[in-house]
Amino acid sequence: HGSPKDAVAQRISELSAIEIEQQAAEIGAIAVRVRTETEWRLSEQCAAARSAPLVSIRARDEGKPRTHPTRPRVLDLTRVIAGPVATRALALVGADVLRIDPPAIPEIGWQHLDSGQGKRSALLDLKSSAGATAFRELLETADVLVTGYRPGALEALIGQDLPAHLIHGRVSAWGWEGPWANRRGFDSIVQAASGISFLEGGENPGALPAQALDHSTGYFLAAGILDALTLRSHDGRGRDVDVSLASTGARLLDAPGRTAHPGLPTAPGLNVVVNHADVTTARPALAEFEDYPEPAHPWGSDRAEWAH
Repeated sequence: HGSPKDAVAQRISELSAIEIEQQAAEIGAIAVRVRTETEWRLSEQCAAARSAPLVSIRARDEGKPRTHPTRPRVLDLTRVIAGPVATRALALVGADVLRIDPPAIPEIGWQHLDSGQGKRSALLDLKSSAGATAFRELLETADVLVTGYRPGALEALIGQDLPAHLIHGRVSAWGWEGPWANRRGFDSIVQAASGISFLEGGENPGALPAQALDHSTGYFLAAGILDALTLRSHDGRGRDVDVSLASTGARLLDAPGRTAHPGLPTAPGLNVVVNHADVTTARPALAEFEDYPEPAHPWGSDRAEWAH
C-alpha cells in the first residue's frame, strides 16, 4: 500500500509510451511520447501541420459596412504564453485589450507581469448566467476575439454564433486538421512530440531553452489579426485567423541554417529590458517601441468594460 504517486509510477511502468499517449488523449489529459524529428515527420499529424498555412485568414458571412473605432477593441480569452503574446503585441500597436479570466483560475504571477503589459485584466465567470450575459454584451461591441480553445470548445461555452463583423483569432496546439486536431497541448508538449526536444537535449531531452513556438506563434497571430482588420475595413466582413504551435514548429524544423549544437542560452543584456519599480521585463520585440503602453495591471483588478 504505497502512496498514490507510487501507484501512478507503477502503472506507468507497465505501459508503453504510445499506450500512455493514447489513453491520456482519450480522457482529455496531456501526455505525448518523445519522438525524434524523423519519427515526427513520418506521422499524419506532422503532414497536417506542414500542409496547413502558417497563418490562415478566412472570411465568414457577408459583412455590412459599419463605423469601427480607430482603436480596435480586443477581447482576450487566452492564457499562458502564445495568446497573451499576440494580444500584448496588439496593445503595443494601439488596441484596447481587455483580458477576461475565470475567477477560479488565476494566472501565474510573474507570467502575468510579462504578458499582461498594455492590457486591462477583468474577471468573469462565463458559466454563470450573469457572466455570460456580460460577456455577450462585450462580444457584440468588440472588434477582435482571441481564444486558445480546442475546436468546438468556445461554441459549447457561448453558443455557435459570433457577430458577423468580429475578427476571431485562434491559437491551437496541433491545428484544425489531422488525427490530433482535438487534442490538448502546449509548447513543451509540441516540442517533445515533434523532435525539437531531442534536437535540444540529445538522448535525454530536458528543459527547453525557450518556449520558441509560443512566442513566435503569438506574433504570427497578431500579424494575421492586423491583416484581417485591414481587410474588414474594405468589405466589413468578419474573419477567422488561425495559427497553431505545430505549424510554427514545422516551419522552424524546415528552415535552413539550423545550428547543430547551439550551446547553453545566455542571459540578455540590460539594453533589452525595461524596469517598472521592482519589476524587470523584456522590451517589446518590435524595435521601434521602447516600452509597452503601461505595465500589467494587477490580475483581475479592472472592470469588465471597454476603456472607451
